[in-house]
Order: sequence, then C-alpha cells, then structure tokens
Amino acid sequence: MLVLPAIDIIDGNCVRLMKGDYSTAHKVAESIIDTARSFEAAGAKFMHMVDLDGAKDGKRVNSNAIIEVRKNCNIKIEVGGGIRTMDSVEYYLGNGIDRVILGSAAIKDPDFVCRAIDKYADKIAVGIDAKNGFVSADGWTDTSEINFIDLAKQMEKIGVKYIIFTDISKDGMLSGPNLTMLDELKSAVSCNIIASGGVANLKDIINLTDLDVYGAICGKAIYSGSLDLSQAIEVAHAAKYNGKGANL
Repeated sequence: MLVLPAIDIIDGNCVRLMKGDYSTAHKVAESIIDTARSFEAAGAKFMHMVDLDGAKDGKRVNSNAIIEVRKNCNIKIEVGGGIRTMDSVEYYLGNGIDRVILGSAAIKDPDFVCRAIDKYADKIAVGIDAKNGFVSADGWTDTSEINFIDLAKQMEKIGVKYIIFTDISKDGMLSGPNLTMLDELKSAVSCNIIASGGVANLKDIINLTDLDVYGAICGKAIYSGSLDLSQAIEVAHAAKYNGKGANL
C-alpha cells in the first residue's frame, strides 16, 4: 500500500481542517517546501496536495506554491482543488505534477472527466468526498443527492483508474478511517482506491493494508505526531510482500 503524506493549502499556508470546515483551518507548518522535503526524507514516494482555496472558488489559487514544491522536491505529487477545466489539468501536468484530481467536476461536468481521461489516462484521479454517504462538492460546501457508490460506478465506466475517497466526518478527527465505506467501495468497483480521512496511528495503517486498498493519505496524524511517517511507510511496504501493495 502507498502512504501519501498530505499538504493542504489556504492563503499560501500549510493548514489542516476538521470535517472539512474551513472555519477550523489552522496552520500546521511554517514552510510548505520544507514540509514536502521532510516527507521525502522520511521515504515517501508520492505526496497529496490540495489547493483548498481553489476547491472552494473553482479555480487555481495556490498553484504557484504547489509548483514551487515540484521544483524543489523529487517526490511524486498528486494535486487537487479547483481543477475544473482542461487548461488547469494541462497547467499542472505541464509543470511536472504527476497526477491531478478532479472532484466537483465528476458531479457537475462528467464530460470533462471523460475528455481528461481520454487524453491523460492514469494521470487523472477522481476525488469522491462523502457526507452521510452523499457526495459533496465545491470544497465540501455543497452536498449533492448522489450516492458515493453510484458516482464511483459512473467514474469506473468512463475509465477512471484512481478514486480518492474521503468520509468527511472522519477528516482531521484522528478517529480512524471509515473501513466499512471503504470496503463497500472497493467491492463495488475495480478502481484503485486511495483512502483519505481519519488515519490516526499505525493501527489504522495496518487496518488499511488488511483491507488491501491502493493507498492511504495521512495528514493531521503526521503533523500531530501520532503517526510516524517513516514507520507507516515501512509497514505499508512490508505489506507489499504479503501480496498487498501498490505500484507507482
């Protein structure tokens, strides 16, 4: 299983939220670049970055900060937040980002997702963020009436290979990932599932490797010190040799 440390950005700062509530945003690191370098030094091969301002506003806001990380680190990077046009997809991929995440677009403009998949294939992931089982959009400020499984199946049909799933009620709460919903999702589609939200400690990493998901995003647990990134990567790497793991 792949462990992806996370950097969320508001106003150029590295922050964390609780349950996706922007009013709870608090700064967790002084330097985005130094934080990314620390993840790389810990052995991470892939990093998850989100432009939270972009997610809410529907356009790139903190893209310059993200590209600066790309220029200063060798770690692979996936980026989400405000990517609603092919221009934004091409901007990030053209500047060395390895994978872009389409979130709200999956609900509001599935034709755009189709075009992106047709052109860039596995460089495209879809983020499915759910509240009480229903998909949220626009930086989690708008909840739809679409069930997360139904959207995942729709995305699978158009060729999406990577789904990043977040149970919003777990995000930033250090209460453990929603293993039930993740298992349901993994059983429903053949896509690579990346779990996001709730990881608190090494036991959660072990539980996710047992579930055999493709990857796990870890944010607050790393910043709070309840999860040692190097140790998490080691455990996930060991699981690979038990038949569970991920290819980059």
